[in-house]
Amino acid sequence: MSSNSDPEKAMEVVDDDHEDIEDEDDDDEQSQDKVTAQLLKNPAVMAALQGKLNSMVGTPSGYIESLPAPVKRRLKALKKIQFETTKIEAKFYEEIHQLECKYHNLYSPFYEKRSQITKGSHEPTDEECEWPSDDEDDEELSEEMKAKAKLENEKANGEKEEKDVKGVPEFWLTIFKNVDMLQEMVQDHDEPALKSLKDITVTFAEKPMGFTLHFHFATNDFFSDSVLTKEYFMKCEPSEDDPFSFEGPEIVKCKGCPINWKQGKNLTVKTVKTKQKHKSKGSVRTITKTVKNDSFFNFFDPPACEENEEDMDPMTQDLLTADFEIGHYVRERIIPRAVLFFTGEALEDDFDEDEEDSGDEEGEEEEDDPDFVPGKGGKGKDAQECKQQ
Repeated sequence: MSSNSDPEKAMEVVDDDHEDIEDEDDDDEQSQDKVTAQLLKNPAVMAALQGKLNSMVGTPSGYIESLPAPVKRRLKALKKIQFETTKIEAKFYEEIHQLECKYHNLYSPFYEKRSQITKGSHEPTDEECEWPSDDEDDEELSEEMKAKAKLENEKANGEKEEKDVKGVPEFWLTIFKNVDMLQEMVQDHDEPALKSLKDITVTFAEKPMGFTLHFHFATNDFFSDSVLTKEYFMKCEPSEDDPFSFEGPEIVKCKGCPINWKQGKNLTVKTVKTKQKHKSKGSVRTITKTVKNDSFFNFFDPPACEENEEDMDPMTQDLLTADFEIGHYVRERIIPRAVLFFTGEALEDDFDEDEEDSGDEEGEEEEDDPDFVPGKGGKGKDAQECKQQ
């Protein structure tokens, strides 16, 4: 009888052992899940994982290489078709540019009227000023209360008459200081000169495709020029080396203009004093030399563009990329909507768009990189925003 019960007990022991092993496996899995969950909460680990995933984007899977020869041959035919559609796309953008040139002529009279008002050469009529006011108090105050408020204001300031202000003072300088990419260019010593900036206009060229920015200045103490220009040259055809990278017109070159500075007023240079020690005698002398100075007016002296982009050093490439983006932004956004950039309303619109784009990415922190310049060498998606909308 004992022989019959022993196997049963043995089986029970084996079953218990299996249960213990299964329990241990479950505990291990739960422990691993907990560790994984903790790691995923670590920002450093998540950043490393994201970096690894980003590096894998665009990595060939080997699928195309594994296709049979007849399929690869058909893919060549498809690419040839794609190239033909790309050439048609280039024609489409050429016609868009021609349309932009046509409509610019319709905008120009309104830009000229805007310039007359901001400069003070034209005082708008009551009819021209009919626009809803943001200041509701102006509408609610009675004429009597307005007169009383005016008298109190004159008494407080010790003035009998309100000072006559001509046009819109510092209209374009205020715009420059409101727009981040321009604000970074404007130095404190530039502001007195930029106060005399009275207008910015644009002219278009159809062949070769391009545009020129004209900066109109009143008489000032810094230079004798009344207009400073910046010319941009565009290309609207697929590249021979990489035709499928074509995304529309892109700026490929720019040209500034000389500035006739008045004596001792050149804002783009500064004098510095350095000490030199004689190697053998040990005597020290102080010399004065002229070096380049940070200034907005360096915008009119851009670095030269190399024919072959690969021959261009990275710093020059970054400077030109930033220059192209600024030129395009001034033409495309600032000139058409100048008053809205002056009041800040255009800036609010840009901010709202950015908020919508990043609304789904909660908890993500952004870190500013002072050395970051979007795009590369005037090419790519960022630099190619000169595509006509």
